Amino acid sequence: MYQKPLLLSSCVDARDLAMEGQKQVLERLRGVFRSGVTLPVHFRLTQLEAMMSLFEDNETQILEAMHEDLAKPKFEAVLSEIEIVVNDLCLTISNLQTWMQPTYVGTNLATKLDDCFVRREPLGVVLIIGAWNYPLQLIMLPLIGAIAAGNCAILKPSEISRATEKLLAELIPKYLSQECYAVICGGAEETKTLLENRFDHIFYTGSQSVARCILQAAAVHLTPVTLELGGKCPCLIYGRLDMKAAAKRLVWAKFFNAGQSCVAPDYVLCTAETRDALLPFMKEALESFYGSEPQQSQDMGRIVTDRHWDRLVELLKKSEGKIVIGGESDKKTKYIAPTVVVDVKESDALMQEEIFGPILPILTIKSLDEGINFTNEREKPLALYAFSDESQVVTTVLERTSSGGFCSNDGIVHMSLSGLPFGGVGASGMGNYHGRWGFETFSHKRGCMMRSWLLERVNVLRYPPYNESNLSWLRWATTAKKKGWAGCSVM
Repeated sequence: MYQKPLLLSSCVDARDLAMEGQKQVLERLRGVFRSGVTLPVHFRLTQLEAMMSLFEDNETQILEAMHEDLAKPKFEAVLSEIEIVVNDLCLTISNLQTWMQPTYVGTNLATKLDDCFVRREPLGVVLIIGAWNYPLQLIMLPLIGAIAAGNCAILKPSEISRATEKLLAELIPKYLSQECYAVICGGAEETKTLLENRFDHIFYTGSQSVARCILQAAAVHLTPVTLELGGKCPCLIYGRLDMKAAAKRLVWAKFFNAGQSCVAPDYVLCTAETRDALLPFMKEALESFYGSEPQQSQDMGRIVTDRHWDRLVELLKKSEGKIVIGGESDKKTKYIAPTVVVDVKESDALMQEEIFGPILPILTIKSLDEGINFTNEREKPLALYAFSDESQVVTTVLERTSSGGFCSNDGIVHMSLSGLPFGGVGASGMGNYHGRWGFETFSHKRGCMMRSWLLERVNVLRYPPYNESNLSWLRWATTAKKKGWAGCSVM
């Protein structure tokens, strides 16, 4: 069982950096990595089990931090910050030894006696930059992949979610190896300085604007990156469907975490008839979920900061659409009511950027083709949702669009399954993680060939002086044979 170290340190903040600079922290971790400490499967499993203990021992503190930062209800915090990580840990601990095994590949006649395989090796020292909307999950899930792959890591939690940042800085050094993992706190300036260092991989979750800065910084050192971004995730509703069930699932997915989810439905595309049939059920669902006064509900979260609240209220003011549900707000408590806006045009303020809050615009379309074309004319989203009882409608949307993830007849739940890769495409990100996908992201797939000294007499075919006869023999021995071809042997 993992033994907690006697020395309990907190995060390295701006004051501490005066004594031990970021470069020194990085070089210290790099030296430890080179020593091979993180390579054995026993070490990796020990760290993953220690992380499991972190969650088991500190659930109350985690829930308190979530509530302080986002007024996140316990129910939502347990599902989206604790259980999703614990499930990923369980899957990884159970399968890590299998994932670490080399994958053998096929050979040709010239290499028939050789062992040819793919070996997964750690990248080195990686940087993980978290986000404020799910401040625990978005640090810990990539960290699971980094540990499982055998890396050392520097963690940079979001300074916006201050209570969670502080908690992570206290807990991680208590449970994980302080030699291999470090937490560095601070704001934009500290992050900018951190990015001037060379890492073996950078994993970032957040906005597209910051992602561009990270790409520029990574390019200096040719550092590979994983970017988990966002974008405007559409929900296309078309054809026959259970309006009551659809309204409940849509409302829950949109207003979970007060709409501050990168995979939340950002806008709805549907016909005018569907919109008119859906709205009464949405009103009913919202009252069922949060009561007649959502501001008094303990199940409705809050906007993270005044600045974010101001941005959302300004978007709502600029919108030319009609508010049919909600619209109320209170800056003192950073509250914005679950809000639905109709008669929204393509040029509306709500359609110019990712909303990232409890505001749902509905745009009308006349046909499925129009909805698909509208989606395809924009950047590829992190998630795309299709609601319909008609399987042909769902299949058509799936086959004719592109997105990081896809879910039919529900929202955001696909990201909770550790077996599915989670990540964006195009403007919504690059790379993926969760479960084995995280292990693969933080691993180098090294192609290996183990040859013997046998058959050296055959190797003379490749040595100079060259001749047509030897070339013909080598082409026959190394060319892939296609099944079903007359005269060709099957490999």
